[in-house]
Amino acid sequence: MTIDAGTGSVRAIIFDTKGNQISAGQKEWTHKSENGVANSMNFDFKENWKLVIECIKKALNDANLKGKDIKAVSASSMREGIVLYDKNGQELWAVANVDARADKEVKYLKKNFKGIEEKFYKKSGQTFALGALPRILWVKNNRPEIYKKVANVSMISDWILAKLSGTIASDPSNGGTSGIYSLKKRKWLPKMATKIGLKNDIFPPSFETGKVLGTVTNLASKQTSLDKNTLVVVGGGDVQLGSAGLGVVENGQCAILGGSFWQQVVNMDCKIKPPKNMDIRVNPHVVTGLSQAEGITFFSGLVMRWFRDVFCQEDKKEALKRKIDVYTLLEEKAKKIPVGSNGIIPIFSDSMKYGKWYHASPSFLNLNIDPEICNKASIFRSLQENACIVSNINLKKIEKFTKTKIKEIIFASGASNGSLWCQILADVTGCKVKVPKVKEATALGGAMAAGVGAGIFKNMQDVSKKLVVWEKEYFPNKQNHKIYKKIAKQWKKAYKAQLKLVDENITTSMWKAPGL
Repeated sequence: MTIDAGTGSVRAIIFDTKGNQISAGQKEWTHKSENGVANSMNFDFKENWKLVIECIKKALNDANLKGKDIKAVSASSMREGIVLYDKNGQELWAVANVDARADKEVKYLKKNFKGIEEKFYKKSGQTFALGALPRILWVKNNRPEIYKKVANVSMISDWILAKLSGTIASDPSNGGTSGIYSLKKRKWLPKMATKIGLKNDIFPPSFETGKVLGTVTNLASKQTSLDKNTLVVVGGGDVQLGSAGLGVVENGQCAILGGSFWQQVVNMDCKIKPPKNMDIRVNPHVVTGLSQAEGITFFSGLVMRWFRDVFCQEDKKEALKRKIDVYTLLEEKAKKIPVGSNGIIPIFSDSMKYGKWYHASPSFLNLNIDPEICNKASIFRSLQENACIVSNINLKKIEKFTKTKIKEIIFASGASNGSLWCQILADVTGCKVKVPKVKEATALGGAMAAGVGAGIFKNMQDVSKKLVVWEKEYFPNKQNHKIYKKIAKQWKKAYKAQLKLVDENITTSMWKAPGL
């Protein structure tokens, strides 16, 4: 079993030892802002643990299994989210991935420690945009009564495993996204905390993915129905485990994970230093010795969910009547729309500019009041095209930095379920796109980690090569590729103009990194 704590939902998924998904329990969750705290995104560990328990029980029940049938359990999560604990291992405070409350702290650090972000980036591959240090400093400045009690810090997947095993620990792939981690040495860098006046003794042990932490505690067994002999195994970050679940475990391989956020990753040697311009983030992989150059497209999946829920009520009814997924129905209609979506330009996520990261105000440009030209189908297609265009811009940056020529992209997660989005990705990038049979790659990667911990597989590379099976391949249409190149140029110019409106305080940024 693996527990996957994503941005929009949490799931418990059971696999057999051949990589076949047996059952799943899923609950959507939201991460609310804190009253009076701008740009905050709390993680409600009390309520969310209840949802984790529900998911575990549903997965067991749907598979007609008992807790003792689960040999091992692991976990993955949205990265960057952190949990603070007291000396007894009780949660004190937690935030989800894109919490951006620490703007004053980031400004303070940049002003009083000249070049500190650049210096830390060279070692960690992370900037302050989503890093843990400014957030912990915020706690020290604004919640001193909590800060005094802090004895440990972990990522959210580590929190799940701690709830199950009673042991707080971390791993390079998720811990590395905190920004307090060495890419090269794959361990915490407490001196970073010391440098800015924070506690340096709050970092837990760090183990490689697949390491056994222990077994399920008596309390967790009663809560979840898992057996006390079930092994609890170190997992990792959702993207890195997702990469393993896609077979992306060798140097130079490329993948796009199309979930709530879209991540574009390319494997690289962990000894290679991050780029000087800080445009791209670099994270430790779940495979020892490898890092990943990564671009991120914000909210691509969440924007689709928003569009579905706000504008597609009739489509939902039609899909329900036909017993198909509503996204399948929307793709059927979008296939009839010409390449370029009749000129509609979506303005949501910018391409990745990790050193100075903010987005324009969400909007659509170049709409038309002719319903035959501008309708739900054309807007839906424009969103699909835009996610691929922004992803390709990020991949071009990674190609330049890693000196890797990408010819093949492995595409997974929810966005890869539909045939149209896969073909658009191939057309936009000009690359062959491969889709695995198990598209929920992060879940499979978590199950792989559990299998390694249980001794069923040798290591993450071994299990990845054995379990990943391919379902489809998509080849680019050369004519469409030329059209999308032109559209990408137009989008860049349009987005630059939209950012200027944010700079002039005319519109509000969709998301802005703290300190900007």
